[in-house]
Parts: sequence; C-alpha cells; structure tokens
Amino acid sequence: MNAYHRSQIGTLVPAIALASLAVLTTMASDWPHWRGPDRNGISKETGWKAEFPGEGPKVLWKANVGLGYASVTVADGRAYTTGNKDEKDTIYCFDAGSGKLIWQHTYPHPKDDKYYEGGTSASPTVDGNNVYVVSKRGHLFCLNAADGKVVWQKQAAEELKVKMPTWGFASSVLIDGQRAVVNVGTYGAAFDKSNGQLLWKTGTDDSGYSTPLPFEQNGQRLYLIFASKELAAIRADNGQKVWGHPWETSYDVNAADPVVVGPDKIFIASGYNRGGALLSVAGGKPTVLWENKNIRSHFNAAVLLDKHLYAIDGDVGKAQLRCVDTETGKVAWTFKDPNHGALTVADGKLIVISEKGELLIGEASPKEFKPTSRAQVAGGRYWTTPVLAQGRLYIRSGEGAITCLDLGGTKVATAR
Repeated sequence: MNAYHRSQIGTLVPAIALASLAVLTTMASDWPHWRGPDRNGISKETGWKAEFPGEGPKVLWKANVGLGYASVTVADGRAYTTGNKDEKDTIYCFDAGSGKLIWQHTYPHPKDDKYYEGGTSASPTVDGNNVYVVSKRGHLFCLNAADGKVVWQKQAAEELKVKMPTWGFASSVLIDGQRAVVNVGTYGAAFDKSNGQLLWKTGTDDSGYSTPLPFEQNGQRLYLIFASKELAAIRADNGQKVWGHPWETSYDVNAADPVVVGPDKIFIASGYNRGGALLSVAGGKPTVLWENKNIRSHFNAAVLLDKHLYAIDGDVGKAQLRCVDTETGKVAWTFKDPNHGALTVADGKLIVISEKGELLIGEASPKEFKPTSRAQVAGGRYWTTPVLAQGRLYIRSGEGAITCLDLGGTKVATAR
C-alpha cells in the first residue's frame, strides 16, 4: 500500500466514523423538559426495541427518590427528577446509563399529602448548563446541571403574594428565550432565567396545575396557560392576557396541558367527568368546534398523532386508554386494560404504563390498540408519564421508585 492510499484511508476512516455518529445521533434523543423535546408527549427515538420477552425489558438500574409524581428529564447523559422524604424535597441528578448518583440538592418541604401520598409534582427543566425546578409551595431553583450548585433561588409564591392551590403548584418551568415561566398566580409569571429577576406577573388568584405552552398566533408569541377556571393566552413579552375561554372543573383541577392541534386549534381536557373540547382560536376569539366527555384527562395531556388524540380517559381507579378523532370528537377505540396510568408516543408506537406498573407497547393506530408486548415491570402506583430517551425507558411510581429499562436502540450520550 503506497503513501497515497494510506493517506486516503486515514482521511476516510474519520469521515466514516463521523457519518456513523451522525446516523446514530438521529436515532437517539434527549428529553430535557416536561412532555419531551417538542412539548407534545412524543419522543424522537427511532430504532428502539418495541418487543421484549414475557418478563419484560432488562432493568438497567433502580433508585428510590421519595414521594411524588414528577417525571424524569434526560439531557447530556444525566437523568433528573425530584422526590420528598422525611419532610424534605430533593432534586436528584443520576448518570442516565448507570444510575449512579451524581449530585442531589435537598431543602425542607412538607409532603402535602392531601388525599394521596403527597410529594413533588413538577418535573425538572434542563436548559443548557442549568436545571430549573419549582416546588409545590412555590420555591423556584436554578441549579448548575453538572454539579447541582445553586445559581439562584427564591420563594416565588411569596414574592408574587399568591397562595398555594389545593394540591400545590405543579407547573414545570418553561424556559423560553431569556424567560423562566411558571404557572404561579392567575395566569403565571416570568422571571429572568439568568438571575431570577421578576419580569412580569399576572395576578394573585389561584393557579391551574398545567405547564405553560408556547403558541404562535398572528405573528405574536403567546403562552397557553390552563388557569384554574379558564384557558388563557398570555403575551410572552409582558404577560398581558390576549384571550380566554372559560373552563370550570371540580376543585379547579385543570392539570393536563393544552394540546395544539393546528395553527388555530387547541384541545383542552380535564378530569372529574368534565371532558374535553376542541377550540378554534382563529381571529383571536375562541369558539367551540366540539365538546364531549370522550377524553377526561385527570393528570396527563393527550398525545396528538395523525389527527387522532391518544389519552388516558377518566379519573383514578376508573380510567381507560382511548383514541379520539380530532375532527369529529368521536371515539375511535377504547382499551380498558391499563385502568389509570400514563402514556407517551415514539416512532409511531404507544408506550403505556398502567396504574399498577404493567408496560404495554403497540402501534398507535386509529383502528385499534393491540399490544405487541406487555409485561408487569414494577409494583406501586404509576400516574407519571414514561420517558424514552437514548434507548432507555424511565418509569416512576408515586412511592418514588425509579426504574430504568433497556429498550435497546442507540445510546450516544454519557454524563459529562
């Protein structure tokens, strides 16, 4: 082999390696904040294994983080969540692959166990080098994502002079540009993500429980806020209300995030037999296209795929998995096995965790749900959305058991 051929091979090998890495990277995706990379409950993962033996996928690691239903967020090879033990909240950071604890930040906080176990509700939000968390009583934290050191912190509820809603603040932090936005106060509030300085606030009425969702309308940046008694659109730059649609629910529990169905259509739903509605917001004044009780989302929002909504319909102890046509509001199918629980979508498949810890995976089809794989993978009570990132599926029980399952595919990120 002459020098020319050796030089060409030397050039070619790194190029092939880079090309391969690029292909692998497209197959795996982080889940840096609540409801995933696009805030719609859909993972960008491809190439993962949807089928597994009867005993379930391989367990990579487990941890117990204490009471709560905060989900796991994954970024840069690290997995974050929160939990409550011994009247203290803790923000945890694990190595996503091994489960090794990298750091934790603990502060005093009651478990607030009103009619259930209690514990933390909001999921951490990762943005660049920082991770943001809000507690049920309105403590707002910005921590260094790599080592957990406090960048800034404040008692946001006290600063805004708002009281805690019945089940505590549950909004995860939305990072949008320079703003850290939370559903605390009438229609939320925004802080500077770098230093915590208050940018705008909207009032002192009770908050809803959902996370603010960015929405573009007529060239204007808005946030959809599911407040305690209405869906509201708020200007991103100053917090002023642009429009609202009344939506009253028992106990003021509007918890499931709105679902953007199109450039001018939004789906909302609540539990306690309230039901759901598809709204048209064309022209800036919401009108109801249809409203019924076919989706009654207690905690988790529906997932939209190919003009159909996939959701857990109903309340704790009496729920079912359901598919509804967005154009008509009619039920396409009902699958009763999971009872309550949560779901996500990845690569055209439903990933469902039942309330009792059974994992079911099958095609997301408006024709029927026919699980191709199912297994009892954990015990306890599961209301928290399963998270698929880097080929690993993270599930979390209310008692605080985190289980990381291997669904294969490609894993490209390691903690750094």
